[in-house]
Amino acid sequence: MRRVVIPFFIVFIFAASFFLEKQPSAILLLVSGFLLTFVVNLHYKIPYAVYLQPLLLALFHWSSHLNWCYILYIILLILSVQKKLRISRLILLAAGYSSLYTFIRLTYLPLTKYNLLVSVQDLMSFILLVFLMRYLLTTELEKRQLLKRNRFLITHDPLTGVLNYEGYIQAIEGLTQKKNANFVLVLLDFQDFKSVNNQSIASGNEILINISRLLQTYFPDALAISRYAGDRFALILPDHDNAIDDFLSLLDSKLLGYEVTYCLTLFPAEVRTVQEIIALAEDRLFQNKRLLWMKREEQMVQSEKMKIVGELAAGMAHEIRNPLTAMQGFMQLSKSQSYNIQPWFDLIMNEIKRMNELTAEFLQFSKPHISNMRPESMAKCIDRVVFLTESQATSRGHYLTVSNVEESVLVKMDRDKVVQVLLNLIRNAMEAMIEPGHIYVRARQVNKEVVVDIQDTGTGMPDDILQNIFNPFYTTKENGTGLGLSICYKIVQDHGGSLSVQSTVDEGSVFTVKLPVMTA
Repeated sequence: MRRVVIPFFIVFIFAASFFLEKQPSAILLLVSGFLLTFVVNLHYKIPYAVYLQPLLLALFHWSSHLNWCYILYIILLILSVQKKLRISRLILLAAGYSSLYTFIRLTYLPLTKYNLLVSVQDLMSFILLVFLMRYLLTTELEKRQLLKRNRFLITHDPLTGVLNYEGYIQAIEGLTQKKNANFVLVLLDFQDFKSVNNQSIASGNEILINISRLLQTYFPDALAISRYAGDRFALILPDHDNAIDDFLSLLDSKLLGYEVTYCLTLFPAEVRTVQEIIALAEDRLFQNKRLLWMKREEQMVQSEKMKIVGELAAGMAHEIRNPLTAMQGFMQLSKSQSYNIQPWFDLIMNEIKRMNELTAEFLQFSKPHISNMRPESMAKCIDRVVFLTESQATSRGHYLTVSNVEESVLVKMDRDKVVQVLLNLIRNAMEAMIEPGHIYVRARQVNKEVVVDIQDTGTGMPDDILQNIFNPFYTTKENGTGLGLSICYKIVQDHGGSLSVQSTVDEGSVFTVKLPVMTA
C-alpha cells in the first residue's frame, strides 16, 4: 500500500488536477506530492514522520483543489489502525483527519449547508472505518493465532510441549533433506514408567513433564526433542564428538530417575533415508528391550530358585534336628546307665530310619528334571499302578474301582515317574480312610489332555490344609516327611501337566492329574 497505492493515487490526482485546470500552483502540487510519497515510504527513517504526513497531505490537497484526496486520508487512517493503537486514540485520529479534510475542502468550496452536512458525514465515515478496520484486524489476528495454535498441536505434544510423533517425523524429514546433514537419533524407553502411571495418572504426567524439561536443559543444542507412544522420547542431536558422551553421562548420573532402554542411530553413516533411520532405530530399541526383559526374567528365576532352596534347606534342617535331638537325649540318658542303650535302642534306630527316609525323599525332590521321556500308553501305566496297589487295598478292606482310557491314548512321559505319582496318590487315599471305603480311579481324555481323578471316601480336608498341602515339609501324618505330594507336584509339572485337589470334610477328596496327550 505504501509503495504502490499511495504513489498511484498521488500521480492520478496530480494528472487530474492539471487536466481539470484546478491547481493554483503546479510547483507546490508537485513538491508536496513528491514529499508525501517520500515520507510515507520512509517513515521509519524520518523523525516525526507521523506528524509530517498529515501536513504534507493537507498541502497536496489544497494544491490540487480536488475532493478525490479523500482516498489519501482514508489510506493514512488505515495505516494508523494497523499500528494497533488504542481505540480512543484512533477515534481522535479519525476526527483529526476528518477535520483536516473538511477544513481544506472548504477553502475552495462555498460554505453551504450541504457542504457542512457532508463534513459531518465524512466524520462519521472516518469513525466507522476505524471500528470496521479494528474489527477486521482483530478477527484476522485471532484467526492467525488459531491457525498457529492448530499447527502447534499437530506437531507438538500438549502435555510436555516437545514434538509429538508427527513433528518428530517432520523434523527428521527436514534434516535429511539438508546438504551435509549429520545427526544422531536417540530413542529412549522408560521401563518402570508404566507401573507408576497406572498408580496415578497425575503423577505419571508430572514425571513426563519433568523428563522433558531435563532433556531440554541438558541438551539445549538438540535439533529436536519428541515424546511419542506414551513413555518414549526421541532426541535428535548434532553429530559431534561430545554428543554421545554427554548423553551417556546423563544416563550414568541417574538424573532421569528411571531405568532407560535406549539406542543410537547415525545419519548418514548408517542409513540414507527417513524410512531407513526410523526402522533401524525402532528395531534396535526393540532388541535392547528384549535383551533387558530376558535379563530380568533370568534374575527373577534365579531369585525364585534361591528362595526355594532357602525354604527347603530350612525345612530339611528342622526335620533332621528333631530326630537328632531325640537321639542326643537318649545318649545322655545312657550315660547315667553306664552307656547301656538297650532300653532306647529301638527308638534310636527308628529315628535313624526316619532320617534316612527323609534324606532319600529330599534327594529325590532335588533331582534334575526328568530325562527318560518317551511315548507311553496311559492305560497301561494305570493298569500297572492298579496291579501294584490292588492287593494292599483289599487287605485294608477298601474297594478299588477303575475306569480307564483307551490304549491308543499316548502321553510323552517318564513312565516310572508317573507311576510313582499315581502310587503315592492312591496310598494317600488309603491312609485317608479310617474305615473301609471306596477308591475310584477315573481316566478320560478331555480335548488334548488326559485327566486322571483319584477319589476317596475318607475324612476330607479343611481349607487351611488344602492351601499348604503341596508345600515341602508340610504334613498332617504323624510319621510323614511332608515331601511326598511336593515330589508328585514337581513330577507332574515337569511333564507339562498340573496336579490339583478338591476336598470336602467328612466326604472325601479328589486329586486330579492332567497330562498333555501326544497328537499325530
